[in-house]
Amino acid sequence: MPTDDPNPPAVIRIVIAEDQALVRRGAALLLSMEPDMEVVGQAKNGVEAVELARSLRPDVMLMDLHMPLMGGVAATREITRALPTCQVLVLTTLSDDETVFEAVRAGAQAYLLKDAEEDELLETIRALRRGESRLTPQIARKVMDQFRRLAADAPREAAPATRDTAAGRGRPDTESLTDKEERILQLISEGLMNRQIAAALSLAEGTVKNYVSRIMEKLHANTRTELAMLSNRASRA
Repeated sequence: MPTDDPNPPAVIRIVIAEDQALVRRGAALLLSMEPDMEVVGQAKNGVEAVELARSLRPDVMLMDLHMPLMGGVAATREITRALPTCQVLVLTTLSDDETVFEAVRAGAQAYLLKDAEEDELLETIRALRRGESRLTPQIARKVMDQFRRLAADAPREAAPATRDTAAGRGRPDTESLTDKEERILQLISEGLMNRQIAAALSLAEGTVKNYVSRIMEKLHANTRTELAMLSNRASRA
């Protein structure tokens, strides 16, 4: 009997952007051993990463943040603007709040630290191919904290309605999330899509979409990934 699968999974085409040759080649070797993955290019700086992304049009870009000539955040921003279908997975040693936030704002759909397990990296790449966002719980918390601070500091065109309570006088109602919104935001950060959130919370999918829109409005987020999602999202953001 023939053993070949008549419908093999589509190969995920990957470009690795990493300035440390040993790390870059090690990642390439790991990914090349997977039957559904192919490393089509390697870049040692951000400029090469953008050039290879434009010429090779990979499905996934593994992006280091600290690189010469052009950093990973700037490279991510250029790649996601030029190639909306290319999913950027940030793989770095950096975990400070500002760097995490900027990477997600630039368009990264996933964020892993370099001490992540091999299986976690492989599963994250496959999740990105499925259209999911992946952020580790640690990274998702950092992103959510940053968005909350951004929302609190953002100037208002008009003074919002306030609630006079013993807990906080004059606090804008739009600054806080309800318990249900907090729960939905957490599920987004775990990488769940709207239909999965709807099933988990026994809600209609349309209701979840309305909740997500409201959360994005409250946190001044432009994309689902920016909610940390997704990520993850990051966040999904």
